[in-house]
Amino acid sequence: MREWTPNDLIGYSNKSWGICALHAAVELDIFTPLTDRSMTTEEMAETLKCSHRGLEALICAMCSLGLMSRSGNTVSLTPFSRQYLSRRSDDYIGFILLHHRELMPSFVQLDTAVREGRPTRVRGAMTPEDRKSFIMGMYNMASVRADQALRAVDFSGRKRLLDLGGGPGAYAVRFCQAYAGMEAVIFDLPSTKPMAESVVSKQGLADRISFVTGDFFKDDLPGGFDVVWISHILHSSDDAESALLLKKAMGCLNPGGLIAIQEFILDDSRDGPVFSAMFGLNMLAGTPGGKVYTPSELKGLLEQAGAINVRQLDMPNDNGSGIVMGEKA
Repeated sequence: MREWTPNDLIGYSNKSWGICALHAAVELDIFTPLTDRSMTTEEMAETLKCSHRGLEALICAMCSLGLMSRSGNTVSLTPFSRQYLSRRSDDYIGFILLHHRELMPSFVQLDTAVREGRPTRVRGAMTPEDRKSFIMGMYNMASVRADQALRAVDFSGRKRLLDLGGGPGAYAVRFCQAYAGMEAVIFDLPSTKPMAESVVSKQGLADRISFVTGDFFKDDLPGGFDVVWISHILHSSDDAESALLLKKAMGCLNPGGLIAIQEFILDDSRDGPVFSAMFGLNMLAGTPGGKVYTPSELKGLLEQAGAINVRQLDMPNDNGSGIVMGEKA
């Protein structure tokens, strides 16, 4: 258990200042103009249509975080920012940061969500730009975490994979890159299809990865798969919805096929890890019945759906993400 001091707690409380500064910098896109050259603060203010006073304060904050550097009045990107925060980079991760920004108002009202046990974030209120940030933000996260998943699972010899709720297809892409004989189907809502097809095409995998549109709660799912991969889907659902989805997913598998659930997982003691516990609050603020599951709960859901040989895989990381897997008899 962490030992706190008053100074530690006060410092923890004001971490939101730096987070809001980062979100503002990404929303204003102050990094991209510096991709190829340094600029003075006056040039940046004119390019970005920002006040010089406001931009100067934000640049100071980004320099203090090590995301920009300056020499006098001239500002440059660090190598990290050029790779990950410039929209001209293939490794840009700003979409997930913009999605986090969109979540902030509901966290300000978290006391109301706790008191009333209901979400404070309006579902279905996303603008097209918000939805793009969400979908591509999920791609940012999955791209970073896919190698962790690959070290934990073994899909050798498996020929067909269903990426259920796979969004832009980061995991489908990474699995097909890792397993030369594998083909994949991404199943998700129609609004996700153009982004997924763009990602798959860019990776040169359009001949091995296809997209099927639908709502996995309402529509029939395709079948004949050796693996069903369900990454960070169940936390948006209540127990009954999760049980229904897993039962449908089991029906997609060939005999002996694998079903793998990746989630932010709470310890069975329900006292950590920190990120999983905080993510549970995100689900409280944003969904009617979503939650963060423990390993025992996920194993129980899989067994209830008919899976055998259910186990949690060893997956060391710092974000609470874990994988529970079972098989179809």
